[in-house]
Amino acid sequence: MTPHHSSHRPVYPPAYGYALYARSHALPRTVATLLGTAFLAAVCAHQLTAYLDPQRRIPVVALAPMFAAFAIGTGLHQYSVELDRTAVRAAWPRRLAHLLALTALAAGTLALAVPGHAQEFGAFAMVRNLLGAVGLTAVSAAVTGARLSWLPTVAYLSAVYLAGGHAAGRAATVWAWPVQPGPQPAAWACAALAFLLGAVLHAVCGPRPRDAGD
Repeated sequence: MTPHHSSHRPVYPPAYGYALYARSHALPRTVATLLGTAFLAAVCAHQLTAYLDPQRRIPVVALAPMFAAFAIGTGLHQYSVELDRTAVRAAWPRRLAHLLALTALAAGTLALAVPGHAQEFGAFAMVRNLLGAVGLTAVSAAVTGARLSWLPTVAYLSAVYLAGGHAAGRAATVWAWPVQPGPQPAAWACAALAFLLGAVLHAVCGPRPRDAGD
């Protein structure tokens, strides 16, 4: 009599799959980078609190989201592409949850880093800039790949910070949205549109396959 061999694959608990996903995307490192960015932003914002002019916080609310988006964008890269290819369930819910979770973490910690001046360059402006920066980075990840997704975002936000600090008028609230005060509706609309577009592209397409090692 020949021994009976079971054809069933081993069943792993859901936590095992989550752990594999986190390791393949280097999530612990990304989370640590986001927390470190928020800490540095809090230190810088505290140093600038001595000044009464809230516009002195523009470097913090413009540059801190840029570095956070840099960390999130590089974290979208997957080091083991086969995990998505061989997965039984669709990949887009995991990709969307991944992006939303990291964005929420960064938004919460960065908002706490700049207390006060909510109507100027405080928590509102910080969250808005983070959403816009993450959206631009996610779009870049779908087009150029996750490893270089930070490059267009850094270039754009740096150029706006250098050129748009004193820009005024309706047009400035659109192209220079990262350096606008918190409650500007047009600036919020631009940042929200960028985030929505980036989230949809990342969820549906993911990072460019060539970046993932194809």
